[in-house]
Formats: sequence, C-alpha cells, structure tokens
Amino acid sequence: MSAGRVAFGYRTRTLRSRWVSGRVGLRSVVVSTALFLTALGLGAVALTHGDYPLTLQQVFAALTGAEQGFERTVVLKWRLPIVIAAVVFGALLGIGGAIFQSLTRNPLGSPDVIGFDAGSYTAVVVTILVIGKGGYWWVAFAAIAGGLTTAFVVYVLSYRRGIQGFRLIIVGIAVSAMLVSVNSYLITRAEIEDAMTVGFWAAGSLARVTWTPLVPALAIAAVLIVSAALLAPALRRLEMGDDAAVTLGTRPGPVRLGLIVTGVATAAVVTAAAGPIVFIALAAPQLARRLTRSAGVGIPAAAGMGATMLAGAHLLSLLIAQAYRPVPVGLITLCLGGGYLIWLLIRETHQRYGLTR
Repeated sequence: MSAGRVAFGYRTRTLRSRWVSGRVGLRSVVVSTALFLTALGLGAVALTHGDYPLTLQQVFAALTGAEQGFERTVVLKWRLPIVIAAVVFGALLGIGGAIFQSLTRNPLGSPDVIGFDAGSYTAVVVTILVIGKGGYWWVAFAAIAGGLTTAFVVYVLSYRRGIQGFRLIIVGIAVSAMLVSVNSYLITRAEIEDAMTVGFWAAGSLARVTWTPLVPALAIAAVLIVSAALLAPALRRLEMGDDAAVTLGTRPGPVRLGLIVTGVATAAVVTAAAGPIVFIALAAPQLARRLTRSAGVGIPAAAGMGATMLAGAHLLSLLIAQAYRPVPVGLITLCLGGGYLIWLLIRETHQRYGLTR
C-alpha cells in the first residue's frame, strides 16, 4: 500500500462526474456485466424454443425486420415479451433481495421469506374472489398495495427501539403463515373456476405475459431501478450502523423507508404481472456475492444474477414442456430454491453454533 492510499482488498476505480462520484470494484463490474450477458444469451436461446421451433438465424431475421412472415409474429408478439419479462423481472427480484438482505444483515432477508409476497398474493386473492375484479390493473394495484401494507405491518410489529434483522424475519414469517391460512380459507370457499384461476396465477408463470401488462411493468421497473441506484450508496452506509450513517450525512429513517418501499415494489410488480416467483430474491444476492467476493451484497451483481436465474428457469421450463408437459416457471424456481434454502439454513446453523471447521 503506497502512502496516502487505502487498500480495500480488491481492485477498485474511482468514478467522478459533475453530479456523483464513487468507488467501484472492477471484479463486481466484470461479474455483473457477464451475468447480464449470460441472461441475454439464455433469452436468445429461449426465443428458438416452443411449439414452433426456430433457429437463431430466423430469430435474428425476425428481430431485425428481415423476416416479415409468421416467424416474425411468433418472435415479436408471442415470445419476446416473455423473454424480456424473464430478464427484467429477475433483475427486479435480485434488487429486492439485495436491499432486504442488506437492511436485515441476514441472508434470509428476502421479500418471499419475510412475507411481502404473501401479502401481495392475499390482496390479489381478495380482489379476484371477493371483489370479483380480475383485470390487470386491478391485480397490479392489489399486489402493490398488499405488499406495502404487509411491509408496514411487519415493520410496526418488529419495531422495538429500532429494527433488528432477525426479529424482522421472524415476524415476517409469522405474518406470512397467517396470510397463507387466509388464502386457503378464501380459495376453499370460492367457485371451482375462480379457485383454479387463482391457483394457476399463484404458480408463478411467465407464459401469460404479453405486451399489454409488460409495458407498464417496464415503466415502473425503470423507476425502481433508478431509485435503487440512487439509494445504493446510502444502503452501504446503513450497513455500518445508524450512528456511522448519521456521521457520514445519511438520515437512517427516511432512507430506510425509501429502501423498504423500493424493495417491496420490486416484488409486487413481478407478482402483479406474473404471479409470485419465489426464491430468486433469496438466492440471487448471496450467489452474486460469492462471485464478486465482496464483503456486502451488491445491487448490480444481484440484479444480474436474478436475471440469469429467471432467464435460465424460463429456458428450462421450455425444455421440460417439449419433453413432457408445460411447467410454470414459478414451480421450477420453487424446487431449485427450496434446495438452496435448506443448504442455507444448515450453513447458518453451523456458523451460529460454531459447528464449522
């Protein structure tokens, strides 16, 4: 280490402009870029699979306008919205997971574990089965409102001279269990057709995503991504503790509220358009942290990992559909994420009780 310079343990570069400045890790930039490129590659391959197989050359011709026939309709109208949704929604889930895992300082801090997804689901179930409204905007509003309301309830119940990450997770799991019982009661009281509609939506599927719900979802996603990018430096300071954050010029209360709203909204937007897609927000940040070898959870790398995971799950669902029968992408993430959750719980238990070597 030369005089006047601090060694951060990894190679960094300082970026300065007229409005912002900051230090970024080179490995984080390389990993994030590679993950997004991988997600785009998986999406391109997914465009070739389906009931009407295509080649990459046909897909490229359809995207560039060189092909004006039926292939162009298949690619642009039917498959492209789903692929874009897989990449963007995966990135949103990765961002939401990174925010809550940083706020709680716990790898179990995820919107689907804490119960915010359950709140969105309950609101949608009430909207469809009780109110009788199943349009996109009704479902979207219900999902966002339900997620934010659940977040508020969990935050209030877990607040005791501040917020402790482990207490927030435990309260969230309890609230989620209560909401699951409410959902089960409403579904058992509903008509068979309505119950099947809610059940299919709850499986979490990208197959029903079209340009109509995707365009507003992309607009909201752009706002959330910008919000997360602006709040990311304050999130890093909050990881050092509220006292250190105040010393560095950050107001913990408003910043934490903004981060919670942003994190909940990322999961709610995905839930509104595609149903609850679980475990992406849980696994993506920790897997990205291991690739970047960083001390904390980075939002860009988590977004790239989430995009790669959901794009890969979508491609896997297409391959399973060709070999067997259609499977919602939410069931694939549930099966894969369940194994990851078991491993994570065992690892956390070993570390807590000193069982690791």
